[in-house]
Formats: sequence, C-alpha cells, structure tokens
Amino acid sequence: MLLKLLKKNYFIATYLKMWPFVKPIWFVSLISVLIGIPIGALDATIALFLKPYTDLVIVSNNAQAPWYLPFLIVGFTIVQGLLIYASAYLSAYAGGRLTNSVREALYDKLIQLDSAYYDKQNSGVILVRFSGDAGTASAGLLGNAKNLVTRVCSTLALLCVLIYTSWKLALIAVVILGITVAPLTMVRRLLKKIVERTIVISQQLNVNYNETYAGNKTIRAYNLQENQRQSFIKHVEEGFQLGLKSVRRTAWISPFMHFSVSVGVSLTIAYGSWLIVHNEMTAGDFVAFLAALLMMYTPIKSLGSTITHMQGSFLAIERIFEIFAIEPAIKEKEDCKELVEFKDKICFNNVDFEYKENIPVLRKLNLTIEKNQAIALVGNSGGGKSTIISLLPRFYDVVGGSISIDGTDIRDFSIKSLRDQISIVFQDNFLFNGTIRENILFGRKDSTEEELAYAVKSAYLEDFIAELPDGLETEIGERGTLLSGGQKQRVAIARAFLRNAPILILDEATSALDNKSEAIVQQAIENLMENKTVIIIAHRLSTIKNADKIAFIQEGEMIEFGTHEELMQIPDGFYKNLYQLQFKTQEEAVSDTASEIDPDAVLTGEAKEKVLA
Repeated sequence: MLLKLLKKNYFIATYLKMWPFVKPIWFVSLISVLIGIPIGALDATIALFLKPYTDLVIVSNNAQAPWYLPFLIVGFTIVQGLLIYASAYLSAYAGGRLTNSVREALYDKLIQLDSAYYDKQNSGVILVRFSGDAGTASAGLLGNAKNLVTRVCSTLALLCVLIYTSWKLALIAVVILGITVAPLTMVRRLLKKIVERTIVISQQLNVNYNETYAGNKTIRAYNLQENQRQSFIKHVEEGFQLGLKSVRRTAWISPFMHFSVSVGVSLTIAYGSWLIVHNEMTAGDFVAFLAALLMMYTPIKSLGSTITHMQGSFLAIERIFEIFAIEPAIKEKEDCKELVEFKDKICFNNVDFEYKENIPVLRKLNLTIEKNQAIALVGNSGGGKSTIISLLPRFYDVVGGSISIDGTDIRDFSIKSLRDQISIVFQDNFLFNGTIRENILFGRKDSTEEELAYAVKSAYLEDFIAELPDGLETEIGERGTLLSGGQKQRVAIARAFLRNAPILILDEATSALDNKSEAIVQQAIENLMENKTVIIIAHRLSTIKNADKIAFIQEGEMIEFGTHEELMQIPDGFYKNLYQLQFKTQEEAVSDTASEIDPDAVLTGEAKEKVLA
C-alpha cells in the first residue's frame, strides 16, 4: 500500500524509476544527499547565537558575555564548509557513475534495436536522446536532490528557530512562505512543452552539423553553403525564441518570490517592533528571529531555479524510460536453437514483406538456394532485391510466410548463431575509425596472423599495404575516408574472408567502382565465393551471368528463374531484354568513346585505357 502511494507521487515515482541505476552506488548517493541535513541545519546555529549575544552585549552592555560565541560561529562555519566540500565530491562521484550506468544501458538498448528503428530516426535524435538525456537526467538527479535536501533542512531548522523565538511572528513567516513557494507547483506544466520542443531543435541542430560534416563535398559541389546556412540559422533562431518563451513563462516566479519575501520581512519588522515595545519579546529574540527569517528566505528564493532544474532532469528521465520501453521488432524465442552448421539449403516460402503497413514490397516470394550455389538477384531498382537479402540475417522479419535454413525457420535460431553463418559485403561498406588491421579483424577477433595474412592476400591488399609506411597499422579515418572506394571494398572483403561464413551475400559490391578497381575487387570476390553459398545483387549483368541460377525480381515477385542461357532463350523475356539493353548501351558507349579519338593516333596511356574500357 505504501509503495503504491509513493508511486502516485510524481517526484518519488521518478526517483523510484532510477533505482536500478542508483542501487550499485546507493550508499555513496545516500551519504551525499544526507550530508545536506547538517549543512542546512547548521544555518540555524548562527541565528541562535545572535540572541544571547544581542541581549547580553548590545542591549545590556554586559562585558561578561560569553567570549567564545564568535569562535563557535566560525567553528560551525568551518564544519559546514567541510561538509559542503565532501557533499560536492561525493555527488560528483555518484553522479558520474550514475551517468555512465545510464549511458551504458541506453547504448545497450541502441545496439539491440532493429533496422526499422534506425529507418525512422535521424542522427540528431540518437545523439540527444541516447547521450544528452543521460547526462541531464543523471547529473541533475543527485545534485538537485542534495540541493533540495539542504534547502529543506535549512528551512526546517530555521523555522524551528523562528517558532522558538516567537511563534506569533513564525505564523506570519509560514503564511508568507506558503504564498512564496506556491508558483513552484506550476513549473512542470509551464516548461514541459517548451523543453520537448527544445529537444527537437537540438536534434535538428545535430543533424545540421552531421550533414555538414558527412556531406561537405556535396555541399561544395552544388554550392549549397547558403542553403545549409539558412537551415542552421532557422533552427538556431527557433531555439532562441523557445529560450525567450521559457523565460517569459517562468522568470516571473523569481521576482514574485522576492516580492513575497520583502512583504514577509516588512510585516515581521513591523509586528516585531510592536512586540518589543510591549515587552512580549526581547531585542535578542527579534534579532535572532530576523536573522533566521532572512537566512530561510534566501534558499527559498533560489528554490525556484532548483525546482526548474529538477523538472529538466525529470523530463529527461521520462524520455529515457520511453526509450527503454521500446520493444525491438526482432526478438529471439526463449527456447531458440543454435545454428551450428549450414548443411543443405535456404528456402523462401511464400514470403510477404512490407516496410509500411498495406504497402507490400514482397509478395508470395518462393526461392530455394542449394548449398554451394551462387544465386543472382536482378531486376529494376525498387523491385525488392535488397529486401530479400535483408530478411535472411533478420535485419527485418517477414510479414507472411517464412524463411528456413535446412528446414528450420530462421526465427527459431538465436540471432547471433544465424548471423555467424552469414558474411555480407555491401555496396558502401562501413569501416570504423581505427587501423586497417582492426577493421579486418572485426571479421573474427581471434584470427591468427597467418589467417590475417591469407585474408589480406586473397583480397588483393598485399601490394597496397606494402606501400604504406605503417602497413596494417595505418589509420584510415572515420568511415575509412582516407581510402579509395576500391580499397575500402577490399578491406571489407578481407573482413569477410576472416569471418569465413558458409553463406555469402554480395550487395552491389562493385557497382560504385571504376573499371580498374572493379576488376581487382571482382577477382577478390571470386576468391571469396569459393566453396560458399552466394546470393548476389548486381546491376552489371556481365558480372553475374556465370551464376548457377538467376532470379529476376520485379515489384516484389520472382517472375523468371534459371541460368543465363535458359533466361536468354525466353522470347521477349524480362532478363533477356534487360541484358540486351545493357549490352547495347555498353557497345554505344565504346563506339562513342572510339569516335572521339584520332584513328591514326597511337593508342597509348589514357587513350588506350579509355577505348578498352
């Protein structure tokens, strides 16, 4: 029952959500917060000491007043200062640990989310919600809790001094206190929508920065500097306006609190003077009361900013737990099997798939791939070829039908064991910031030097690496920007060699390369394809006509299937028409190139390469 009541309180419920992260550091966190109690309570000692000092020294002019009072005040202040230092250090330690724990959990969530999530989000969302919110939530959680405890304990301790010195004046102070803090209950409602929109703007700004970095060549090539600048300025200006809106909605709270405090002090002075005149309190009582009142109102005036920061932390926590609540579309069964070895065949059985509801991409697709067969998927762009190869490693799950390996639905296997049996070479392979060696070893981290050397040789990287001063230890930059397209592809092929998975997917692996690079990469790919079951997507049909089988995919359906020779025998066949059109285009390109060159000239150097190409 108590737990249910606590969960209904917004502030307490928010802290309870964070308990799994706080638990490993609960003792340090608790001490950092509890130290706020003596820090706040010690504020009352100065006010208490003023009573005997005023009555004995200032009013009675008694030279025998306790000489140690000033030293006690200094001593208590030193103790308070040491406690403040200890609290700050412990809060920084606990807050840092908490931030790291939340970021690690968010990153774990990020890498578990499936491709469909990334399709819908931009880089700004990832940076802000998975990194920025963790810092805002965690750093503010303990720090604000400590500040709140300190201010509350200081207020309670000073309130006790007020009641002790004069309950009549204390009554006025409490009423004014209630009026002063009342607007703080509105802070969350006033700020929530502004904070949410500010987060969106922060995400857009991150996208602006990321696009400027990643697309710098395109921006310069198309003279898009002003276009990007205007987009950036638009978001900056909107952020500025939101900041002003936030100030308009909440800045009045601080002057209102100052006004309330001044009213309370004025009433206290007026009524206190009357009590002194009528001998209902001493001057020492009044001075102690007034000092306690001023010391109590000071943290109250700053309580507004503390509550505002807490609301920022709580809203960040809400966004964090929205992320934790996301359920990945790709899940493992509790009793899933391990795919230890691929033995027989892969079957696509009446497969249906759609990225968006009611917009089919694949329709009743049936395809069987025998072990050690090379199957090529061809067809017009947007037909569903890339979708087919994305379904096999379960980047997405089928909507209808099934995909099986050796008769077992791939959804019955553990995701790791399924993907361990598959190597993929993409058209634009992602390389990580680091060295060539590190990027190749991502294929299999425990590879030996001999295996690494074999992969390098098979991918035709030996000569290139031999020319580098640092060889395999050469840094390649973020996304491999220091390498050419062909070099990046060969590094990716070497990575696939190390993985040595029995199933190989080649997704337009040579389409973005020039003829010379394509020839080298194609040789590396042929090495890679040996003794493997291969699924190839290629627009250049000349690269796949030796495949065991070719499937022509159009609008999500397989409309032709067979060898190159068989498909070329189909009258007015889709594959035949596409192949002849492509071949004719290549012939025309060669003819046009040859006509540009003087037939009497000696074909050397670039001219010879141009004709041969």
